[in-house]
Amino acid sequence: MNKKPLERVSDVERLSVRTEKEHGVPAYISIYRTLKARIEDGTYSKKLPTEKELCEEFEVSRLTVRRALDELKRERLLISKKGKGTFVTEKKREEQLSTLAGFTEEAISEGHTTKSLVLKNEIIFPPTEVMDAFGLPHKGMVVLLERVRFLDDQPMAIERSYLNPLVDIRVLNIIKMDMSNESLYRVLKEEFSIKLDHAVEIIEIAKLSEIEAKYLETNEGDYGILRHRLTYTSEGLCLEYVESIYRGDKYKLKVVRKSL
Repeated sequence: MNKKPLERVSDVERLSVRTEKEHGVPAYISIYRTLKARIEDGTYSKKLPTEKELCEEFEVSRLTVRRALDELKRERLLISKKGKGTFVTEKKREEQLSTLAGFTEEAISEGHTTKSLVLKNEIIFPPTEVMDAFGLPHKGMVVLLERVRFLDDQPMAIERSYLNPLVDIRVLNIIKMDMSNESLYRVLKEEFSIKLDHAVEIIEIAKLSEIEAKYLETNEGDYGILRHRLTYTSEGLCLEYVESIYRGDKYKLKVVRKSL
């Protein structure tokens, strides 16, 4: 449990709540501001005190404390876990969509560690949408690399990467590689000398299936970020078709737009 290190600090904050109330500011707003400041300065880094303890500290009713907590939950700064208490929400990992980079490259550039659980690494007959994107002949086959991607030991996403051997036959060698700790983009660019030029990405919101929720250690029916990416070489050929589902509670995307 996190508490203020010095009782006199809480005395000051209680006085602030009373003073603001005297000036017409609702008590729950003052408590909301105080709790938000504690979250931002790290006083509360994980679990908050109980509602009873907050009521005693600020000398208000439970209804008032709950209104303050509800505001913080609305801003997604707090989350309640039944039977366990109220917790500070972990900061989401932010990815900028202005550059073409893989999961591992992005994460390492930000000082994170990554690893993968390989679910599939094989040659298959692809779905129709992949065949169309690659321009494959009837019964053409591709490489499928399916992995659960971990960021700092937390499961973050499930990626299904289809690779087009018609663009470069060497992608077939990927099925012989240990891709649990390897960057696919590093292999493509450094080992195979394939020049990636640009990607087209479609982003949607989707509910997690039972199997997806299991691998991502969340709940079936929770919302995730569904991404479809088509990656092209400098010759304009579609080398990669990726379908990914990211945890919506741990991930967010940032788009940088420039004026025309």
